[in-house]
This record gives sequence, structure tokens and C-alpha cells, in this order.
Amino acid sequence: MGCGVTKSDHFHKTSGKAVTTIKSAILIQRWYRQYVARTEMRRRYTWHIFQSIEYSGEQAQIKLYNFLGYLMDNFTPASNERNLISHIFRENEVCRDAEWERYFCYKNIEVPEIYSGPHLTFPLTVEQAVGLVEAFRNKKQLHSRYVLQLLLETWKQLRMFPNINRVSTCQSREITICGDLHGQLEDLLLIFYKNGMPSLETPYVFNGDYVDRGKDSIEILIILFAFLLVYPSDVYLNRGNHEDHIVNLRYGFTKEVLTKYKMHGKRILKLLQKIFSWLPLATVIDQKVLVLHGGISDTTDLGVLTRVDRHNYVSALRPPKKRYHSSAGLSIDSDMDEDVWGPHRPFQRRISLTFPKPLGTRESFQNRSLQDFSDRIKVNTVDEVEIHRRRQSIFNTTINKQENETTPSASTESINSESSKDEWKQILDLLWSDPMNQDGCIPNEVRGGGCYWGPDVTEDFLNRHNLQLIIRSHECKQDGYEFCHNRKVLTLFSASNYYDVGSNRGAYVKLGPDLVPYLIQYQASSMIRELTVRQSVGRTERSALKVLREQLFSHKSDLICAFKRFDSKNTGHVSLNDWASAVESVMHLSLPWRMLRHQLITSKTSDGMIDYHEWFNELAIKGPNTDHIDQSLLETLYRHRSTLETIFRIVDTDNSGFITIEDFRQTWKLLSVYLKMEITDDAISDLAVTIDQNQDGSIDIDEFMEAFRLTDKKSRLERGRSMFMGTATDLTKLEGDPNI
Repeated sequence: MGCGVTKSDHFHKTSGKAVTTIKSAILIQRWYRQYVARTEMRRRYTWHIFQSIEYSGEQAQIKLYNFLGYLMDNFTPASNERNLISHIFRENEVCRDAEWERYFCYKNIEVPEIYSGPHLTFPLTVEQAVGLVEAFRNKKQLHSRYVLQLLLETWKQLRMFPNINRVSTCQSREITICGDLHGQLEDLLLIFYKNGMPSLETPYVFNGDYVDRGKDSIEILIILFAFLLVYPSDVYLNRGNHEDHIVNLRYGFTKEVLTKYKMHGKRILKLLQKIFSWLPLATVIDQKVLVLHGGISDTTDLGVLTRVDRHNYVSALRPPKKRYHSSAGLSIDSDMDEDVWGPHRPFQRRISLTFPKPLGTRESFQNRSLQDFSDRIKVNTVDEVEIHRRRQSIFNTTINKQENETTPSASTESINSESSKDEWKQILDLLWSDPMNQDGCIPNEVRGGGCYWGPDVTEDFLNRHNLQLIIRSHECKQDGYEFCHNRKVLTLFSASNYYDVGSNRGAYVKLGPDLVPYLIQYQASSMIRELTVRQSVGRTERSALKVLREQLFSHKSDLICAFKRFDSKNTGHVSLNDWASAVESVMHLSLPWRMLRHQLITSKTSDGMIDYHEWFNELAIKGPNTDHIDQSLLETLYRHRSTLETIFRIVDTDNSGFITIEDFRQTWKLLSVYLKMEITDDAISDLAVTIDQNQDGSIDIDEFMEAFRLTDKKSRLERGRSMFMGTATDLTKLEGDPNI
């Protein structure tokens, strides 16, 4: 017998190595799964933060518009407060289309010889439309003369289209459908690069929300309108909820146009209001696929939507006022009664911001669902009923007299109020609604408008209209798209990197004769391709947490009050559970606060309690040097910064970017009534002095809002997309910054 290794020893050694290998593989697999789970968890709560704050902003905008509508309906027409805001409600002025065309006339605008941008002649050619794409790719700007001329031609073209476009596929071509673009030109250029420019062989349906938040909204509109004029039977544009001048005041489009076209921006915006109201509401492909922006409800009826006068809904956030039509071709709002009421002042309701009529409790005032405030006004006294009756009688008499003077055969006809409200609700649901997993149909309290509808509503709607698929947009999705309701509803979102670089992909869909969706995903930023998944998630997470810290800091006083309810002994400490409950009771964002504790709180006491006073120092937020201004007023300003800017831009009737000191005071009075809080004249004066440093008697809106911007002390520069102003920031220098 010799020496050496036996077969048994060799087997044990080999099997031992195999066991070790298997254990190592299992350990690596377990680690990887935990890593993927943690990454996905971070991605999800980051997404939840962004989406919660986004929808909270939309809800705040709708509440503000409800409030302003209440003032319009209940304040005396001669009041200063009403005059400040009345111009945004004059959506259907007494004016013929020919008169509007004279107002928007571009012929007196000269193009200087030094202008190096694209030149347009009409009828527009394919080469000119393609030239616009290349010019905007190279950061050139179209002259305001050509902008107005293009918009006028677009307005004329859109007035020829039905409310619901009908499109057919064929064996030789597919139809491309795009979702929200939100002013992100880079995404549109990438779609054209991958899929081809619009043409007879490459028809497109664009599904609304072309503007706001991004910085190139007007360029996107110009490109789409140009191709619409060249290919009116192959390019289809649906209206979105952001094609609304009231929404544009908050989310950046109004500011963008006035910045790029300072001299003629007001006319451009006014013409765009008209164009937005004439955009078709939906598109049906091969009688089987419905493409609309938001969604449906249990009352949605395509027959009703086909018949409505869509241009009456310049803003979908408010039902149209009762209107009177005359054979003279005039269309008169019952709200436009300043001239009518001149000789009859005794019958006016004397309401002002100094002595306002009670608006009810804060809860009933800050309503979550989109309803007209006038619905909740109770007329209890005989005097008020009699005043209303006499006022209406005088109004009708005056209208009849004016029309009889215009033409002997003039007649008056008022639109049925109930029918008008039903039409408005149909349009509101179409533009603002979202799908949900549960059956049924409930008000969309998260956005504040439209509804949530379930799979049963989808099934019933498709059966009633003999359809097989709904394609909608309106919601950002991480993959750029998402199927729901047994794959009978497809959400499509075409703005990639929407919340931040790497936050989501964009997507578009192609439909052939088989009507089977073929989805194409992309991310427009070349930077994202250089990042690992971990880097991408980390970047987006930092941006989301920064926005959340700003929100928390701006609610400091309310949060401390909430903490003290749990801290009965006034120790300054609360438990983690109490901290999470208190934060949610104030913020109402439905976020996983316990999970976020590690990202928001870096220190705690030895017994696991949270020092909430120290926590606010840890948030690393600082404001401007405004020690002389009341702290609670500053918090209010931080918290309602977007609402304040929206009111500023409403008050700035000439769109100059400046408002007078007196208008500044009225703005704050509006805000104080809206927030149900006291703002003293001394406090307003202190703010005015702080801002009007050159003492010229006017306040620069942009400088004022910038002066009171919160900043994160952990970062040298503000990063990511502002959830309040809707401006995109260049993030290309983020990597390697040691302070982030």
C-alpha cells in the first residue's frame, strides 16, 4: 500500500469546496436581493415625496382659484379687491372673432435686419417646420411677429376641428402617441430622432400638457403648431389640464413667455388662451382606442363631449357663467356687469376685504373637491332674495335695451345652467382624473379636481362606446408608461427626468392596424447613461429630501405645536411614533415618516427620543437676512410662496413684472383672507421697505420671490427641479461635489 490521498479524502475535499461555493453564492444572492430591495425602497419613497408635493401644489392652485372665484361671485363689482382679479375671469369678452384678429395683428411688428432666427412665410412648408426644429435645437428664438402669425393661423385651423378627432390606421403606417412633454424640448427632439418627424407616413397624436415646469414650453408649442399647419390630417393635438392660463400662472409658462417676449408677451399669452380653449378634447383611433389626457368618470359620455362648445371653457377649473347671446353676434357674460350696474348702486352687495362676508370654517373654505364657492352661499333673508330679484330684473332689462338698440330683430337666449354644469364636469373629469385599483368612482381629493375611477367604470365605459383601450397621460410613471385595469388603460408619459435627472424614463407608443401597443422608452439626458443605478437613485433621493426639508422647515411653528400636544411635560422630546404622527398631522403628505427618519434626523437622545427643537437645526435650512420681520409671517411666506407669486402675477395686469406698493398691499390682503390669518399694515410696510430698496414705488416680482427663497445649507447651489416654480436646473456639475 502506498501513501497519498484516498478517494474518500478527495471526495470530502471536493464536496467541502462545493458546499463553500454554494454558501458563498447564497450569501452573495442574499446580499444582492437586500441591495435591490433597499434600492427599490429608496426609489419608491423618493417618488412618493415628489408626487405628494406635486399634487399638493395642484390642490393648492385649485383652492386658490376657488377662492378667487368666490370673490368674483360675492364681492361688489366696484370693489378694489374684485377689480384686482376680475381680468382673469373675463374669459369670453364681448368681442367678435374679427375684432380679436385685429387685436392680435402682427403686421405692425417689424423684424430687424440683425435678427438671425428662422423666417416664416405662410402657408407654411415642411422645410420651414423642420427648420424651426433645428433652430430651437441650436437655442435660437423665433421673432414675436412670426410667433403671433403662427398662432393666428393655428387658431383659425383649430376652429375647424371637431371636439373628438377620428383617426384611422392602415397597413402601410402606424400612429405614434406621445404623453406629457411639460416644456422639455430635449424629449421631443429625441422622439423625432428615434421615430421621425411628423409626416404623411408618420402621423402623431400628442396628448396634452405641452407646457409648464420645463423651460422650453413655447418652443414645443411652436413646433407642434407648425407641423399641425403643414399636416392637419396627420398631426393631432389633445388638450391637457396644463393648457389653462390659470394653471400657467403657477407652473412657469406665463413667466417663460413674458421673459422671452417682453414687448409682445401679453398678446401672445392672450392668443394662447384662445388656442388652448379650441384644442380638441380627445382622439379616437380606428373607432376602438380612445386617447385623452386625464381620464373618465362614471358619468363620462362621448356623445355629450362631442356636442359641447369647448371654446367656452377657457379654464376648466370653473364652470362658465350664464351667458346671453344676441343676434348681433355678441356673447355677454352675466358677470361682466360693471357698466350695467353704474346707475343702480343701492342694490349692490357691499362686501370688501375690510368687512368680508363670513366664509365658514377653515375646513369648509379650503375644500378639497373642485366646487364653486357660490354653491355654499345660503341666502336666508327676504331682503337678499328681493335684492337679487331686482338686480337680475335690472340686468335683463339693460341687456334687452342694448340689444334692441343694436338690431330690431335681436333676441336673448340664456344657456341652461344645469346643462352647462354637466358639460363642465365632463371636461373637468376628462382633463384631471386618475385611475385607481378599486372599483367605483370617487372625487380626486389628492389633486383637488376630477375623480378617481376604478376597473368597473372602465369596463362599463368601453362596453357602452364599443372601445377596447384607453390611452391617457397626466401621471408621471417611472418607466414612462403603466398598464392598469386589466391592461385596458395605458398611462403614457413622455417627459423623462421629470422630477430630477434619472427619476424616470419617458415613453411613446406606436399603434398599427392590429391596435397592439408597441412601447418605446428613453431618457433624454446623456448624463444619466454615465451613472450607475445607485448613483441615479442617490441623486434623485437627495433632490427629493431637499424639497421635503424645505416643506418641513416652512411649517416649523405648526409642527412645534403638534409636537407639544404629545409632549405634555414640555421636555422638548417626543418618541419616534409621536414624531411621525405629528409630522403627518401637519403635512398631510401620506409619506412613510418612520422610514424617512434616518434621512431626516441624524441624532437622538440615549433613550431613543427625538429632540424636536434640535431637529429643526438639523434640517439645515436657512432663509434670507430678515431678522426684522416677524418670524411667523416669514414662515407663511415660505410656505405659500407659489400661491403668493400666483396672486402677484394676477395683480400685475400689464404683465410688466412690477406692481405698485398699493397693489402689494392688496395682494397681501387677498392672501390674508385666503389663509384666514391676520397680517398687519405695519408688517406689510416692513416687507415693502425691505423689497423696494431703490424707493421707486414699485416692486419687482421676481426679485421679491428670489429674496425669500429657502436654501439648503448642505449644498452650495440649489439642485433639482423646484416643485413650486417649475424651473429645470442644470445638474451636469453635480458629480464630484463634496457638499452633496
